[in-house]
Amino acid sequence: MAKVVQQKMMSLNGDEAVAWAAKQSNVDVVAAFPITPQTIIMERIAEFIHDGEMDAEIIRVESEHSALSASWGAAVAGARAFTATAANGLALMWEILYIVSSTRTPVVMAIVNRALSGPINIHCDHGDSMGARDSGWIQIYSEDAQEAYDNVIQAFRISEHEDVLLPVMVMLDGFLISHTMQNVQILPDEVVSDFVGVRKVAKIKLPEFYGDKEIPFMLNPKYPISIGPLDLYDYYFEHKMQQIEAMRRAPNVIRQVHKEYAEISGRSYGDGMLDPYKVDDADALIIGIGSTMGTLKAVVDEFREEGKKLGSVRIRIFRPFPADEIRKLASGVSSVGVLDRSASFGAEGGPLFLEVRSALYSLRDRPPVLGYIYGLGGRDMPPKLLKKIAEEVLSAKEEPEKPKIAFPGVR
Repeated sequence: MAKVVQQKMMSLNGDEAVAWAAKQSNVDVVAAFPITPQTIIMERIAEFIHDGEMDAEIIRVESEHSALSASWGAAVAGARAFTATAANGLALMWEILYIVSSTRTPVVMAIVNRALSGPINIHCDHGDSMGARDSGWIQIYSEDAQEAYDNVIQAFRISEHEDVLLPVMVMLDGFLISHTMQNVQILPDEVVSDFVGVRKVAKIKLPEFYGDKEIPFMLNPKYPISIGPLDLYDYYFEHKMQQIEAMRRAPNVIRQVHKEYAEISGRSYGDGMLDPYKVDDADALIIGIGSTMGTLKAVVDEFREEGKKLGSVRIRIFRPFPADEIRKLASGVSSVGVLDRSASFGAEGGPLFLEVRSALYSLRDRPPVLGYIYGLGGRDMPPKLLKKIAEEVLSAKEEPEKPKIAFPGVR
């Protein structure tokens, strides 16, 4: 077992923590375009490069569409690539999201969660990244600045693993994490460098062109190949199955990378997929994502002091969705509440609610599942609202005929 290394405590906001993680992860190419509340990430990276602290090329592009396009091009050429965006910037990348994942290109991108316009809003909800949940990217959600730092470093190992080869989004709540100062433990540069290693480009065989010789799956004039060519109904389905299988293999890689990182950093987040809190003897669970789950832990503690057996489960990895783990945790409880910081317009609940309810459907004695859509556009979720939700979830006795979806905090 590796020894936990000595680390440096720094006062950083979430954006700065992400920039530090990218700097230490030996990124080769960074494509930058500003959008609030992500801009600080790229500003700090630009400073690192200017000051000679980071050996990377920064490409200042004219749009977010170009930012991801440049990152993809760099990664296809064999570089380790990184970018970041938020909200409307992520929406402008939409076309390229699918190209990056479909060509099995390991790109890491930080998403600073922000409400999508219109009306124009620069504050937090998860509508931007939840909209991209089916684009073929692994999605990791952070609870605070420390975890945002840890998650970005792990993301490079996960993305580049030969059993995965999928791009990774690392989410952090806009302003609540991105602009909030926190004590963050920073690993030594050489420790992070050793942990992420050097990117190893996957090898492929093209017998009709190169015999039995394995060649790198990248743009290389020595071995010219086409990446992302026309792919009609004769092969497209099979290529989608390769992405599906990669997502199925990803949880084991995520857990292993998380375990190895915990050994050197001393920090772990559940098993890497889920971060449960006081669930072993819980009568009811509340499941959610992001910074609100830190506040919920304090509510759980308060309820426990009152003899009320409440537990919480923070989803760290939303894609691939940890359905089996959710079933195990919820199989013995009397009720479940689900917190969504995004709306799925026209659906019977938010994205996380729909996933949890689907995961629990096959349980013989499935608990009632109550859905709560909150905090849209950055509206606060104070402890008093979480307490009200907790009381309601604890008192739920049976599954309603139609999904019960509430909107706490709305006027």
